Amino acid sequence: MDFLKSAVASAIAKSSSFPVTLGDRIDLGDSIWTLHNGVKKDDHTSCCVFTFDINSNKARLPLAKNAARRLRTLRHPGVIRVIDVIESETHIYIITEKVTPLSWHIKRKSLSEETIKWGIYSVSSTLKFINNDASSVHGAVRVSSIFASESGEWKLGGFEVLSSMNEDDAIIYTYGSLLPDSNRYAPPEVVNGGWSAIKKNPLGAPDAYGLGILIFEAFNGTFMGSDQLGQPRSVPANMIQSYRRLINPNPKLRLNAGQFVDLGKKTGGFFETPLIHITEGADSLGLKSEAERDEFLGELDALTDDFPEDFFKMKILPELLKSVEFGGGGPSVFGAIMKIGLKMSDDEFESRLGPVIIRLFNSPDRAMRVCLLDNLPLMIDRIPQKDVNNKIWPAMTTGFTDTAPIVREQTVKGVLSVISKLSDRAINGELLRYLAKTANDDQPGIRTNTTICLGKIARNLGAGSRSKVLIAAFSRALRDPFVHARNAALMALNATIDVFGDEDCATKILPAICISLIDKEKLVRDQANKALDIYLQRVRKYASTMPDSALPLETGTSAPATAAPARMGNQTDTSWAGWAISSFTNKMAGARGEMASTTTVNGSGLQKTQSLPASGRATPTINLVQEKSITSSPRPSASYTARSSTSQPPQPDQPFQDDTMDAWGTMDDDGDNFFDASASNQAAKAPGAAPSAAFDDGGEPDFAGWLAAQSKAKTQKQLPKGLAKPNAAGGGLNVRPSVPARSVSAGVSNVKRPTVASARTTASVTAKKEVKRELPKPKDDNMNDDDWGDAWD
Repeated sequence: MDFLKSAVASAIAKSSSFPVTLGDRIDLGDSIWTLHNGVKKDDHTSCCVFTFDINSNKARLPLAKNAARRLRTLRHPGVIRVIDVIESETHIYIITEKVTPLSWHIKRKSLSEETIKWGIYSVSSTLKFINNDASSVHGAVRVSSIFASESGEWKLGGFEVLSSMNEDDAIIYTYGSLLPDSNRYAPPEVVNGGWSAIKKNPLGAPDAYGLGILIFEAFNGTFMGSDQLGQPRSVPANMIQSYRRLINPNPKLRLNAGQFVDLGKKTGGFFETPLIHITEGADSLGLKSEAERDEFLGELDALTDDFPEDFFKMKILPELLKSVEFGGGGPSVFGAIMKIGLKMSDDEFESRLGPVIIRLFNSPDRAMRVCLLDNLPLMIDRIPQKDVNNKIWPAMTTGFTDTAPIVREQTVKGVLSVISKLSDRAINGELLRYLAKTANDDQPGIRTNTTICLGKIARNLGAGSRSKVLIAAFSRALRDPFVHARNAALMALNATIDVFGDEDCATKILPAICISLIDKEKLVRDQANKALDIYLQRVRKYASTMPDSALPLETGTSAPATAAPARMGNQTDTSWAGWAISSFTNKMAGARGEMASTTTVNGSGLQKTQSLPASGRATPTINLVQEKSITSSPRPSASYTARSSTSQPPQPDQPFQDDTMDAWGTMDDDGDNFFDASASNQAAKAPGAAPSAAFDDGGEPDFAGWLAAQSKAKTQKQLPKGLAKPNAAGGGLNVRPSVPARSVSAGVSNVKRPTVASARTTASVTAKKEVKRELPKPKDDNMNDDDWGDAWD
């Protein structure tokens, strides 16, 4: 028979005139109706269809017609909402909102105590309306007459015997006993005297007894007969006294539904629960004052996780959205919205919350924008990437330059949430430009958070600019006056070591870290030591893979393979000074040629040779060289004979020492010129450069020069005042030859010519003139006091 019913229902559903497409059948238990899920053809919304087959159950046809008529005319939030009623010769169809039988949840015991109280309060309030306002009796209050809507609210159905007590021929008197399980749920007076007995008792007495059975069945799961009602079992303790008054055998002593609601709503009553308060206050949320709204939200936060999710999604959420967008609810209301949104599916979140969230990001209310940024981690995964790039990100960027520091700071933090959904163009373009501004913000917390942000998004940056950006940002943060900014930079360097190249670690990052090793704050010093260890290990590992030398092998055949490089000083000196000077003089020998030579003249030029004098002193020799042309390559104009000693290495000329010190001095300013001695030497030789210092002869007094100076001083002393001769340009130069004067062979003119060699000779002579020495003052008893004593003084 059930198969035939389903076949007929399917045939009707396929009819073009029927407004609903029938779906699967829902188990309704022992009822005169069959229940199907359905979809409306016009708007494709879900619904349910109660179907009564007239041919198979003609005896109960008055009950079905009464239910259809009462549901169509009785409108109340606690009653099932009827969409349409269709009657034909064979069937009666009641199309309602989508519902599920409450018995499903009762059997599975899936309802919390808070939810059951909320449901009983809804049913009691509906019965109060039916009894008091409509002057009617429901007559079938039980679990099978209650349905749960999509929002989770309990809706009252089962209007088969609902009757107005103002009617003399009310259907409940005649057909009340035709209801399924009528005897099991009937109150004692009906069991004893039939349904007509209710005329002699208070109007609400039958429904009050049925409400008591509903309470017992909802909390305990099953109801087999009136004998069970005396043991409340799982009924809440604060409700037991009122429950007992509902099931009183004497109908005149029973509480009616309205009185039961009033008792529960008293201070400390069993209906004083956050869920019930929220239900009553949600409809007027937009009209509440700020204090009332805060109280409402406080109750919402007090709810546990077992609140009816569907109710909040369908009923509370729309009111909250209207309040936050139009009613001035503000950030506190949005927090409640997110609490509900976390329990929604991704599709529901995108369709119901996504559009509102996007509109709120463009709100000028700073408090709302900060609230959105705080909740961004909770909702960003549920928003499509295209909406993030095209709508949310452009609205977020205004926060980087906002005048309120809290907005700028929260915007920087929000970057971590949206970075996974931003395009490469947005990350390496707009984002880096804005972070460069916040890295120089006047608020130290914003600078610190920018450094942390860069460290966490380092791997999202483009490979081409990543290293350059991060090194510049972290190096700047290491010099920040705010201690936590410096510490954050070191921690970020530790976390991003894998994004830097080996050479960058050695040449750029390690020097920057070393500064923090002597930071005034121990927090920074400790972190700097950790970073130093990590980067040193990285650099040492890289250095172990490098070749021993990068110099090319000499492949020339002119020099023997066993020829050793030229060295000066003691060849057996293994101290650090010895080998350093040897290496240094090797470089000089390679750059300037031979150090000691003899002078010979030939047709092509001047070649210098000179033997070491017996005194062992190094004496300068000035040679005039006739060049072939003024543009020919310059040759050294003066050579110095090295002092023969095995205990003291020879000292290089003074200009080279000055250039080396200059290179050390520029280390902090320009690392590119560090140790570039050859570049410094060329600068010293350039025209207009300061003359180099004369060679140091080891501290021995130059007696020839000293005697000449004394003679000149004595002559100037003996001349009368005003007759002293002025010094000629370049005068006062005393050059003492180290060997007897030699003749110059043919081809070398004694006449001074404007050659390169003569210019260099003049420079060397001038350099020697500028050197002032302190000569020792030996005691000589034979010296004339007028001549010698003045000079020593």
